Amino acid sequence: MNFTLILFILTIVTGVAWLADRFVFMPGRRRRADAALAEFDRQQRAAGTQHALAGNEAASARARVRDEQLRQPWWLEYSASFFPVILLVFVLRSFIIEPFKIPSASMVPTLQVGDFIVVNKFSYGLRLPVLNRKVVPLGDPQRGDVVVFRYPEDESVDYIKRVVGLPGDTVSYQDKRLTINGQPVPEQALPDYFDAERVNYAKQYREDLLGRKHLILNNPSVPPYVLGASQFPNREACQYNDRGVVCKVPAGSYFVMGDNRDNSADSRYWGFVPDRNLVGRAFFIWLNFGDMKRIGRFD
Repeated sequence: MNFTLILFILTIVTGVAWLADRFVFMPGRRRRADAALAEFDRQQRAAGTQHALAGNEAASARARVRDEQLRQPWWLEYSASFFPVILLVFVLRSFIIEPFKIPSASMVPTLQVGDFIVVNKFSYGLRLPVLNRKVVPLGDPQRGDVVVFRYPEDESVDYIKRVVGLPGDTVSYQDKRLTINGQPVPEQALPDYFDAERVNYAKQYREDLLGRKHLILNNPSVPPYVLGASQFPNREACQYNDRGVVCKVPAGSYFVMGDNRDNSADSRYWGFVPDRNLVGRAFFIWLNFGDMKRIGRFD
């Protein structure tokens, strides 16, 4: 089951319990507490000065009587009491920021396996949780943004890639060179990068995606053609050949790629990312147990 849905259900259940306790059960407990205290005071007066509790002993006994009557039942203690915390987590996770863990090497060298990242949930508009329907438009993805989205072929799975094509763009990836709207994307060669997953060296470049610079990898031993592309929506907008692929990005969708170009299942294989599938913009690494120095913003 989707974790957001689980959190939503928990918020509703604990919220109902909290409201019921505040407006129904708590007033009843207070009435019983007042009645019990009145009975305690009556018994104290009836006992007289010689047998009645005195001083701190009487005050402690009176407090115990009151606390006993005001104590929540166990089912309220473990539901209503947690509502403020669950509500806070739900609001933060649904509308502001959400943590993710990088599970694969598709975004190496920008993001490493095991990186814990933070995703800005409102960069591309406020969306209703669970339904994921945009209700307040605040912005759109830009070329070069690293985005988290619900995988179009299985929306229960979250993916992370870099946006390279906006709606209406013509994106060409031929012979491992990226061209957007007929303009080749500049690349600066850097020292080779050791790919630990494939145990070999990959060619490393600094790509300037129309003003957004970031690192990418290419493996010379991998052929440029796309093998195994699925039958995705708007597939007719893409032409495949032995040099790669050329796609016209449809309205309301985005073309995304991994920075580890020859080790990434992305729009070349399964198509475009609809705007409704966007989760948010990734921008910060806050932890990696394998490398504690990997903390900070990334391009």
